[in-house]
Amino acid sequence: MDKGQHKIKWRDGVPVSTLFDDPFFSLEDGLAETRHTFLDGNNLPARFRDGFHVAELGFGTGLNFLAVLVAFREAGCGGTLHFTSFEAFPMAMGDLHKALAVYPDLPSETLLQSDRTTLSPRITGQDFELRIIIGDVREVLPKWDGAADAWFLDGFAPAKNPEMWGVDVMEQVARHTAPGGTFATYTAVGDVRRALAAAGFTVERIPGFGRKRHMTRGQLGDGGSDR
Repeated sequence: MDKGQHKIKWRDGVPVSTLFDDPFFSLEDGLAETRHTFLDGNNLPARFRDGFHVAELGFGTGLNFLAVLVAFREAGCGGTLHFTSFEAFPMAMGDLHKALAVYPDLPSETLLQSDRTTLSPRITGQDFELRIIIGDVREVLPKWDGAADAWFLDGFAPAKNPEMWGVDVMEQVARHTAPGGTFATYTAVGDVRRALAAAGFTVERIPGFGRKRHMTRGQLGDGGSDR
C-alpha cells in the first residue's frame, strides 16, 4: 500500500480509519482505554525511571504518548522519558487537532506545533524525547537501533491489519525489548498471543477495557508460554 497521510471519517467525535475501517481509540473513552490497556498493562507508572523507553506500534492520534507523558510527570521520578512510535500512515495535523480537542487536560501542545502541517519525526522537551518513525513496520523496525522497556502494541485490529501482527513483526518486537521488558495490547487474538509466546514473551490474557472481554500482556523471558 502506498504510504501517505491517513484519511479519516468521524463517528461520534472519534476518528475512524477509512483504510482499515477501525477507530483510532475506544468509542467509549479513549483515554481510559489507554490507561487501562497500556499503562496498567505494563505496570506503569510504577516502573518509570530516568531514561525509561516506551515503544509503540501505531502512533495514531498520539493519545498514548500524551497519556504516558502525563503519568511520567505525575510519577515525579525526574529525568527523561523516551518514546518511539512506528507509524505507516500519519494523520494530518488538522485531524490530530480535532481528535485531541476532546482531551483538553492533556499536553497536546507538545504535538500540535502551529508552524507545521505534518508531524515532526522528532520532538523533544525538557523531560521527554519523542521519535516517530514513518514507514512499514516490517521494513523500519528491523533497522531500529533501540530497545524498549515497555511496548504498546496498538495497531489496527489484527483481522483488518494482519501485516502488523505477524510472526516476523512480533519477533522484531522481542529483539528490540530490553531484558525484563514488557508489552501490552488490547487484542487477545490467539494467533497474536502465540506469535508473542514464540518470540520469547510470557503471555497472559487478562480482562480488557469496556466491552472488550480480554486483552494481553507479557514480559520477555526464557521462552514464551501462552496461558
